[in-house]
Amino acid sequence: MRMYDIIVKKRDGGELTKQEIEFFIEGYTNGDIPDYQAAALTMAIYFQGMTQEETAILTQAMVDSGETIDLSAIKGHKVDKHSTGGVGDKITFIVGPLVASVGVPVAKMSGRGLGHTGGTLDKLESIRGLEIEMEKDQFIKNVNEHKLAVAGQTGNLAPADKKLYALRDVIGTVDSLPLIAGSIMSKKLASGADSIVLDVKTGSGAFMKTLEDSEALAREMVNIGNNLGRNTVAVISDMNQPLGFEVGNANEIKEAAEILQGKKVEDLRKLSLEIASHMTVLAEVFSNYEEAYQTLEQNLENGKAFAAFRKFVQAQHGDVSMIDDLSQLPSAAHDIEVKTEQGGFVSEIDAESIGVAAMYLGAGRATKDDQINHGVGITLKKKIGDEVKAGEALVVLHSDEEHPDTSIEKVKQAYTISSNKVDAPTLIHKVIK
Repeated sequence: MRMYDIIVKKRDGGELTKQEIEFFIEGYTNGDIPDYQAAALTMAIYFQGMTQEETAILTQAMVDSGETIDLSAIKGHKVDKHSTGGVGDKITFIVGPLVASVGVPVAKMSGRGLGHTGGTLDKLESIRGLEIEMEKDQFIKNVNEHKLAVAGQTGNLAPADKKLYALRDVIGTVDSLPLIAGSIMSKKLASGADSIVLDVKTGSGAFMKTLEDSEALAREMVNIGNNLGRNTVAVISDMNQPLGFEVGNANEIKEAAEILQGKKVEDLRKLSLEIASHMTVLAEVFSNYEEAYQTLEQNLENGKAFAAFRKFVQAQHGDVSMIDDLSQLPSAAHDIEVKTEQGGFVSEIDAESIGVAAMYLGAGRATKDDQINHGVGITLKKKIGDEVKAGEALVVLHSDEEHPDTSIEKVKQAYTISSNKVDAPTLIHKVIK
């Protein structure tokens, strides 16, 4: 078998066989196939696409290129969630305890952030002492005992994807639908869950800016999961403005804890219950979505979800007093209001610009070597549809700098004020099974 023939076949619109795809992934991972031939094939895929079967085979080949995590020692049906990323996305810290509160095991492998704010692990490290690196036996023990553990990805998961993504990033083929979907799903499948719920974002703060593109990606990933033996559901949710009111690290942990204590932040609460409901139905704890939603909503009110969060923090050696008294979480030296000069109604918020403003404060990483400042961040005072008067604050910046001019400018650019009232964007656009 020659790589040349595989490239030409895909260039001309042919469907690659299982043997051809596996030959490519294995050869590229071990260095037998050079970058220029891999680049040629990915560009051919970019233009010609792949069938559902080809995409599933490609994904499985990337899973098989490295280690897979065996979670069979964990009792029960293990359900994972994955978000395609957004601004103020603290859903994991609400959904994990919610799902755990009804006895469904959540064994979550997460990463660090490169971008607007820290990733899941960085945010958790706002809690003093909390350990996100642990031995596999301890990870499994924590899930069996407390139904929830979150740890850094260990081992050599889907190395073919890592190598292929680095190549795609520099040759202009990142936004190929089968390659994006295969990249995301290969890591999820290698992580060992029985079922998966995907939170696919759409809008100004999302990777996919249009609903059409987001739906196409969601369908592609659901097809991959189902074709490879994992029940998969995708929820398409809005990212035309940040989720909730907090963007950062410690302040996102604070807001998530408040939701678990019953605080009514509508978009965060609704999306968390939506995702958790689908997870628990996939785990067959509930027979239908409505029953799941009702019970999980009760667990936000009666303290069971918050109790699950406390147990999780304690089991990973986090200082629980910081959860019981949220004022102990890291905070910044200065709180700076960014005010509007114009009255009216908030008609648009460029979520990505808010995220970038948070990064400039130190909440995220511009390069992988940057250090996260857990105490800085942004609190939104106005969201889409809200009335605002001239001189009123749009956001509060939590900054260690007294004059964070770049972040102030980014926030001002992010907000559009109009004379006519507009409705808040639809939060949940579609559910795909």
